Amino acid sequence: MSNERKQTLALTYAAFVAGLCSIVYELLIATTVSYFLGDSVKYFSLTIGMYMAAMGAGSYCSKFIGKNLVSRFLKFEIALAGLGGLSIPLLYLTYIHQDLFIPTYVVLTCSIGFLIGLEIPFLTRLMEDFKSLKSNIASVLTFDYIGALIATIAFPFFLLPVLGNYQSSLVLGLINLTIIAVLMRYFSKDLGKAKKRIFAGLFAMASILVAAIIFANQALYEWDQALFDDQIVHAEQTRYQKIVVTKNSDDVRLYLNGNIQFSSIDEYRYHEALISYPMLYKKGPVKRVLLLGAGDGLAVRQLLNYPEIEAIVLVDLDQRVVELAKTNPYLRDLNQDSLLDPKLEIVHSDAYTYLQDNYTQIEAHANTQTMSVEQVNSEHYSDEVASLKSIKFDLIISDLPDPNTIELARLYTKQFYRTLKANLNEDGVFVTQSTSPYFATKAFWSIHNTLVASGFEHVIPYHADVPSFGDWGFVMASNSELNEKSERDIFTQSQFLHAGMLDSMRIFAKDQAALDVDINSIDKPVLLHYYLEGWQKFGY
Repeated sequence: MSNERKQTLALTYAAFVAGLCSIVYELLIATTVSYFLGDSVKYFSLTIGMYMAAMGAGSYCSKFIGKNLVSRFLKFEIALAGLGGLSIPLLYLTYIHQDLFIPTYVVLTCSIGFLIGLEIPFLTRLMEDFKSLKSNIASVLTFDYIGALIATIAFPFFLLPVLGNYQSSLVLGLINLTIIAVLMRYFSKDLGKAKKRIFAGLFAMASILVAAIIFANQALYEWDQALFDDQIVHAEQTRYQKIVVTKNSDDVRLYLNGNIQFSSIDEYRYHEALISYPMLYKKGPVKRVLLLGAGDGLAVRQLLNYPEIEAIVLVDLDQRVVELAKTNPYLRDLNQDSLLDPKLEIVHSDAYTYLQDNYTQIEAHANTQTMSVEQVNSEHYSDEVASLKSIKFDLIISDLPDPNTIELARLYTKQFYRTLKANLNEDGVFVTQSTSPYFATKAFWSIHNTLVASGFEHVIPYHADVPSFGDWGFVMASNSELNEKSERDIFTQSQFLHAGMLDSMRIFAKDQAALDVDINSIDKPVLLHYYLEGWQKFGY
């Protein structure tokens, strides 16, 4: 193979890797900032905007560089590999000192974008000796776009779930450095005296990135420990979220993406409010229950206190949360091995998808009975419709994380609640955790108003004091009256609830009073804004 052919292939490889790395750097930065600050739409949009503007500036500035193209290109690539590879470790580090986080995010995004903007013009000019302008632009862009395509596939299916954000950026930095190694091999004569300096830069940057990879787990442990006051007994990054379990004496806590899910000291208050309270107001039998979220097993444990419940379906997207709750000794002690109970069926799926799929089964079954779903709902528990009733639920409990991202906010929309309502039996009850009516008052009442708008005839907001969370809100909804208490005696086993406090849980202070705020919908996810606005006001 001629040297000219080898150089052409080397430049083609450079275009491919440039496209691969540039997209992943952008995705990593946007994902990390969204993970720390929430509001993924806002920060993905800002990241893309700054990135593209900086790329444009880099492309424009490239025209002022006319000599020593190969050596200058390689020097820029070393800088890009360093900035891109170390971008996520730097964001993690500055998040501990939050005043530096946003400036670091902006500087990194713009700097990386600027250097990426230099790549295509440089590669196009370097190919001038081998092809016509029309051909070399087509070749460079083709392989750059192919690299970008592979990157967008690898990021969600391999890089994030297997390596995590932190190590992915370091690995991509090393991959980026292979451009320098390949071009040095085939353009050695064009480098002249700069060859030694470039090689020294390549070696130094590769050493830094390799060392950072070797010590990544230790660095992440130290970083996690700096964020949490208590000892970390488990930490992992799954495909969907960061899971951290901490322990301080008798206090075991679970965090998902930095947000506390429970404290073992007072979780019983939360779970009695979420489950035992609506059970008091549910008319008729509760045979079949659907849990959305609740992969830690604590809500299942609470439900198993009711012998009348025959089946519980738990739907949790992240399989690792459930597996951890089954195997971690601290979580197993808390949930009393509830996830192993034969009454429980575990489904790993998106909550919205599960509800849609289950309703499809309900419609199909209703059609085989030659009656509409509405007609079935008007019947009593007869033999004719008993099998259909077994597909629907008497009680649906939403124990999903707070709506601090656009992905989670969609699980609090009118469309979601309408689909959920179709999965309830005619006297069924739905209850959802609804964030704090004190810290995020607008968000709480938006959830309430959205449930009203979704068609439930009776919607009851209530709240309870959970010291780890503060004043915490819930909303209960049904097409049946919710004012008359059932015959169930939940107080013999309760640690928190007693008969005298039930009505007071529906009373809100003046600074928590009902607000005429917008409902949350797929098209207009106002809840995300309400939620972030409320918590940020208090410095969270």
